[in-house]
Amino acid sequence: MRVPTCLFALLSLHLAAQAATSEHDVVIYGGTCAAITSAVQVKKMGKSVIIVSPDKHLGGLSSGGLGFTDTGNKAVIGGLSREFYHRIYMHYQKDESWVQQKKSEYGNKGQGTPAMDGENRTMWIFEPSAAEKIFEAWIKEQNITVVRDAWLDRAKGVKKEGDKIVSITTLDGNTYAGKMFIDTTYEGDLMAAAGADYHVGREANSVYGEEHNGIQVGVLHHRHHFGAVKEPISPYKIPGDPKSGVLARISTEAPGVKGEGDKRVQAYCFRACYTNDPANRIPFPKPEGYDANQYELLLRVLNTGWGEFFEKFDPIPNHKTDTNNHGPFSFDNIGYNYDYPEANYERRREIIAEHRTYQQGLLWFVANDPRVPKELQKELNTWGLPKDEFTDNGNWSHQLYIREARRMIGHFVMTENELRKLKPTPESVGMGSYTIDSHNVQRHITAEGYVQNEGDIGVSTNGPYEIAYGSLVPKEGQGSNLLVPVAMSASHIAYGSIRMEPVFMILGQSAASAAVLAIDGDLPVQKVPYAKLREQLLKDGQILEYTAPKSARGLDPQGMKGVVVDDEQAIKMGHWQESGAAKKFIGNGYSHDGNSTKGENTASFRAKLPKAGRYEVIFAYAPNNNRASNVPVTVKHAAGETKVTVNEKKDGAFDGLGMSLGTFDFNAEAEVNVTTAGTDGYVVLDGVQWIAR
Repeated sequence: MRVPTCLFALLSLHLAAQAATSEHDVVIYGGTCAAITSAVQVKKMGKSVIIVSPDKHLGGLSSGGLGFTDTGNKAVIGGLSREFYHRIYMHYQKDESWVQQKKSEYGNKGQGTPAMDGENRTMWIFEPSAAEKIFEAWIKEQNITVVRDAWLDRAKGVKKEGDKIVSITTLDGNTYAGKMFIDTTYEGDLMAAAGADYHVGREANSVYGEEHNGIQVGVLHHRHHFGAVKEPISPYKIPGDPKSGVLARISTEAPGVKGEGDKRVQAYCFRACYTNDPANRIPFPKPEGYDANQYELLLRVLNTGWGEFFEKFDPIPNHKTDTNNHGPFSFDNIGYNYDYPEANYERRREIIAEHRTYQQGLLWFVANDPRVPKELQKELNTWGLPKDEFTDNGNWSHQLYIREARRMIGHFVMTENELRKLKPTPESVGMGSYTIDSHNVQRHITAEGYVQNEGDIGVSTNGPYEIAYGSLVPKEGQGSNLLVPVAMSASHIAYGSIRMEPVFMILGQSAASAAVLAIDGDLPVQKVPYAKLREQLLKDGQILEYTAPKSARGLDPQGMKGVVVDDEQAIKMGHWQESGAAKKFIGNGYSHDGNSTKGENTASFRAKLPKAGRYEVIFAYAPNNNRASNVPVTVKHAAGETKVTVNEKKDGAFDGLGMSLGTFDFNAEAEVNVTTAGTDGYVVLDGVQWIAR
């Protein structure tokens, strides 16, 4: 039977309307690693789910170049996050995964601990393409629907009834209705469009009673500042002459007052993947719009003899790298991202393109400009872009490193006080442990007339910390069915530690669990019973609290003589990294200063002794020939202070771990302080022991 034209047209319109609307229990907006774990968890709990992703590629930074994982203490990475790294491990057990390199040739370098952990069947270092394959396989296994290249209509695409989201609509006109919504974007676009409170930039220290938030003028952590070069550098085109004009990439604005807030955000870059395998290498391209003048400041840095250009070419399998920023002028595009968090899509694309031009231009400059030192240029030209990565994007990452954008001001705000255990954290839904880490925020001219960077900071969390459920949900009345595990509720400085990919996967899973419980109980997300949520999370392998296990990887502090304060319990300031590569140590590892930021890193070991009396003090440091030979250590005792210089190259006389600082009279409280000032190698902290004599 022939269908009349008018009826056919009506039928087509009806079918189009049906295709344009879908409904699921949970709608996830975003394509990051948190989107994957959120969706997998929803499916495992028996609900329907859809991922609506503005990205074509899933995984965000985890598949976008950040393969040298920022893990912190791996013992607190559980649930689906740990499963991802187990799947990475299984991928690299296959011979066919080693194309440009033999597995035996790779080595086992990771962030402080080995890249591959055979005992726990996890691997923490990987290629971008390997991560994307695992994410895609996970999605396929769970039969999860993914809509790609679907961009939220931020102006009018969020439909609400009261404080409840009913549906979201993307720019192509498609609508996605759901009972619960999870925003897994780095930018917090759904959260903002839904009307939740949020913040962009750095809060003043006074807002949350913090110490390390706000403008950081005069603070020089890590080695990403101009104090790391041998001589101060003039910002002017003619050195020392302000009338000649200022070099590119330097702000002429006043940097502001230490501790005060501003609207600036820490710098972005691409975590770029390079290779030195000639058979898989494409020469670095000269980007359209290349301007050598943009790199005059880098040339001045190189001409001082600064030689750390390749410091963060971190090795990943198959002769590739995860390359990050390092030094005073590097891949971080400082000051060119301030309007990104709030910008429309067109402006964001312009910012991303500018970052790509900047970073590719820097590589072209160093590889080709005749003024660059020849040895550096020769070495860089052994590197290039890998033919087998990012094949649909000119072999360049599809994901800019959005280190921070919007951050929700939610039911609970995580601050450095919770991370440093100065205040308790309620209702843990996961843990973090990475150093509190902000990259530089601005490059300015000092009062003395030199160029300097500002905003880079590293502060120890003194061990793993809990993350509150309240930081994943909006304030009451602002979104009763919305969870935000990525642009979550944290101050700028606290977010500097939380913002790690393993943590986003942890929080994505926890947010999904809460969403399902909210559906089952017909409850707003703010009212989900924590006892039920906790039970579900523990059942699914999440780590919600952490104490050093009795069967520690190293010597159990509780089984040692006297009173022992492990490095995890020390009060550390500055940038300390965790490690466990030595053959022998106390507890689960030790801390080291990375042989950098000398004088800015300090540690205090404080103990309450069982009674006043005479005690011998042992300082443990896990000796090695790359350690400092002149570590300044101060013992505070009843008669005052005694300063001791420790040679950490020497094997320890006590269990092979350290040396005696002497025997002293103590009151009930004791203290040993360490600084890295003037030291000539890696400074290691493993623990301090007081033994009654």
